[in-house]
Amino acid sequence: MAPSTTPSLLSEEGNPPLTTRAQVPSPRPPLRTLSSFDNLVVLVNYEEHLREARKMVWRERGEPAVEIHDLWECLEHGVRGGARAGTLAFAIRSGVNFILLLARIQRVRKAPRETRISLLQHALFGKDSFRFGAMLGSFVALYRILLNAFPLLFPANVPFSINIRRLTELLFSSSELRGSAIGNASQFAQETDQSPDNPLVMTKNARLSSAAQVHQIWLRKRSARWHSIVAGAVAGGVAIWFETLSRQKVIAQQLFVRGLQGSYNAYSEKRGFRIPHGDVLVFALSCAQIMYGFLLRPDTLPKSYTSWINTAGRIPKEAVSINRGMVRNGTFDPVDLELILSRPDLHPGNVTALDAWRVTLPPYGPCSASHPHAASCPLVPIDRFFNVFRWTLPIYGALHLVPMLLFKRKAVSREPVPMVLRAGWGTTRSAAFLGMFVAIYQGYYCATQNAHRALVGRSYIPKWLLASLVSKPSYWLAGMLSGLSVLIEAKHRRGELAMYVLPKGLESAWVAARGKGLVFRTGKHGNALLTAIGMGMVMSTYQNDPQHLSGFVRRILYQFIGPN
Repeated sequence: MAPSTTPSLLSEEGNPPLTTRAQVPSPRPPLRTLSSFDNLVVLVNYEEHLREARKMVWRERGEPAVEIHDLWECLEHGVRGGARAGTLAFAIRSGVNFILLLARIQRVRKAPRETRISLLQHALFGKDSFRFGAMLGSFVALYRILLNAFPLLFPANVPFSINIRRLTELLFSSSELRGSAIGNASQFAQETDQSPDNPLVMTKNARLSSAAQVHQIWLRKRSARWHSIVAGAVAGGVAIWFETLSRQKVIAQQLFVRGLQGSYNAYSEKRGFRIPHGDVLVFALSCAQIMYGFLLRPDTLPKSYTSWINTAGRIPKEAVSINRGMVRNGTFDPVDLELILSRPDLHPGNVTALDAWRVTLPPYGPCSASHPHAASCPLVPIDRFFNVFRWTLPIYGALHLVPMLLFKRKAVSREPVPMVLRAGWGTTRSAAFLGMFVAIYQGYYCATQNAHRALVGRSYIPKWLLASLVSKPSYWLAGMLSGLSVLIEAKHRRGELAMYVLPKGLESAWVAARGKGLVFRTGKHGNALLTAIGMGMVMSTYQNDPQHLSGFVRRILYQFIGPN
């Protein structure tokens, strides 16, 4: 009988085969389940890409330093960082220009269509944006290249003579050996470690754990302080040339004072000394020089700065001109006095005071010309305080409220009332600070002149004491006393205010000293030299003692440069 062709479902032992259950078709998952799974995968990939893109714009905290093994990696690391920094700087500058354009949108809207397009193009793609991006991009690239190349060429804790000898051999060797050395500069550092003159070389009997050996290698490869100083100075001195001359001065001054701040904080902590209220002292001394320059040497300050002081102090510029002429030369321009007398808000009592001053001609300008609307000197400082307070209240309100809404949105949404009250209190303190500054100076100015008029002609008053009341140093003292008003401000803002006025005070003092032949002229290279000195100090502090820089500067440097 022929065998059956029907496949048997039993094995030779009479049991079902093991593959029987595998042959049963499994249920197919619903299309909705597959779609949900695909969407989940897409969402995860999207969040991963979004996280990577965010890292390109905003550097997260605690990013580890990049390990550089040779000069080619060093070059690639620097160029990549420079491109990122330049692009970010260009975007920031364009964004700021666009916001400023929106702030005056009412005037721009009335302009012709071609003008509006031109303004928009300049805001987004103007030369200043390209200059700013090129400056920061070149600085970051050059700084990172130099900072990471120095440990390879000059390993730390190795005698300088050995480093120079090895570098000379690298530079003047044959092309094949030079290419090999450049391709693997870490080999040069390893050879230096094996030198018998190297203090880090281990003796034959020395036995160290692997962790200790790793620590020794790290100790050799870490950057010395002079690495960051030289890298910052060279990169800063080169990058500043991308900006215009007017911007070079502002940037150089700010970088210099920031370097002074970080260097002083690091040195004071190392030596264990501290000047009480040092920020208040710096602010007061800077204001002393600024106010002296404003009244007697306006050529030592930028014109925009003197105009702002006139506006903030509510001081007629003719009164400043009359006082300057009398103190410095003993004469004044009659046109200035006629302009004061023709003011519609001139108080009748001040007309008599101005006529009496014109007859006597003391060695100073009339204080009545500085407050033509009020004849009572004791009430003028109070009036000045409230006028300046009302004028600056909305300005400081925006400065305190807008950053809080932009950078502390979660805190504002969680506790809106306390945050708004805190901003309001900060606004009040800031407006009161500037109002008190103007009131102190106005009160001092009127008090010294009234005292001089009351004491002149008295035989029992020494002439030197009478002359000191209205001498040139008295205006410097008035500025220093006015600077003490910064005590009204919050403690964390005093340092920032001191760093704001210090560059102007130093510039005024330098120009005044240069006019007397006490200091040298720097010419067109002065801004680059000042930038190099400032960035050398800033980057030395950033790489070795970053906690001594202000939080604002430290965060900016970290976002643009990174750990190395």
